[in-house]
Amino acid sequence: MIATAVLPAAAAAQSVRAQTLASGLANPWALAFLPGGRFLVTERPGTMRIVQADGQAGKPLAGLPEVDDGGQGGLLDVVPDSDFSRNRTVYFCFSEPGTFSNSSALARATLSADDTRLENVKVIFSQKPKVRSSAHFGGRITEAQAGGKPDGTLLLTLGDRFSRRDDAQKLDNHIGKIVRINKDGTVPKDNPFVGRAGARPEIWSYGHRNVQGAALAPDGTYWTHEHGPQGGDEINLAQAGRNYGWPVIGYGENYGGGAINGGLRAQAGLEPPLHYWVPSIAPSGMAFLNSERYGAAWRGNLFVGSLKFGYLARLELAEPFKGKVVREHKLIEGAGRIRDVRQGPDGLLYVLTDSGDGKLIRLVPG
Repeated sequence: MIATAVLPAAAAAQSVRAQTLASGLANPWALAFLPGGRFLVTERPGTMRIVQADGQAGKPLAGLPEVDDGGQGGLLDVVPDSDFSRNRTVYFCFSEPGTFSNSSALARATLSADDTRLENVKVIFSQKPKVRSSAHFGGRITEAQAGGKPDGTLLLTLGDRFSRRDDAQKLDNHIGKIVRINKDGTVPKDNPFVGRAGARPEIWSYGHRNVQGAALAPDGTYWTHEHGPQGGDEINLAQAGRNYGWPVIGYGENYGGGAINGGLRAQAGLEPPLHYWVPSIAPSGMAFLNSERYGAAWRGNLFVGSLKFGYLARLELAEPFKGKVVREHKLIEGAGRIRDVRQGPDGLLYVLTDSGDGKLIRLVPG
């Protein structure tokens, strides 16, 4: 049953209605769109299910690998292949168990013709090294583009595992990195560190803390956001070979007090954020709006979920799909911990709330 509620949208160009399409989801983490108005939803404890257009959630799909679901770990992002209508391929990220350790892993699979199971499941990337930690997995998948078309590669965000933050500055591991691989798991020949001694060839960019939001702008640029410690959440334009500074520079504070690295916020060779939050909003999920379903003023805006304060941020940019953030609006305050946000094929925005009674919500123009 679809429920509708009017929630405040402070300083917005117009109001929006929050329609609850489905509820009772177990800590949903990621949302994807399937043909026929259906949704593919991951649940962090290790299940993936299809939600019908009328909001009816199906049984968990069979065939998923073992998932280490402790703490922040579990079943994370899911993305259908750009040619899904032909090959029924999906990619998903999860915390892969090891011997008293775990890591983020990326797998590909085929959704069965009867929509009941994943088949031909294959892990095509596994973060190295595995670490004994239940935090900072990253886990957002993006199908990269070149010239406005998919280029056959995938970008995956990887956290610093909380206890290994200094490794984010080292190229001999996948800790605190964004990696880029081909869809079969091989390394693209044009990756920035291919052939460099002592560097992992999958690395696309480094110096990240915990990237839980990633999206392509309509012009093909790749945007991400990441959690700061106590303050200092960042939005970045993630580019090949660049160093995004963690833990050398930042706008947050160590847990227990004290500025990061003595309060250093800029250094030559390190990329500054396009935007940052102090205090932290705990961002998760990220989407650009390229429709005018909410009016022309919203087209080109960037949308980010807040776990900490339970709202959806609408961010106006200096130029459509470009430039720095010039204004922020808070939408659907009180909806709950926003874990994911996506633009649907209908041009509307959809969000997931992260709780034991998680919801799939559609934002309808007021």
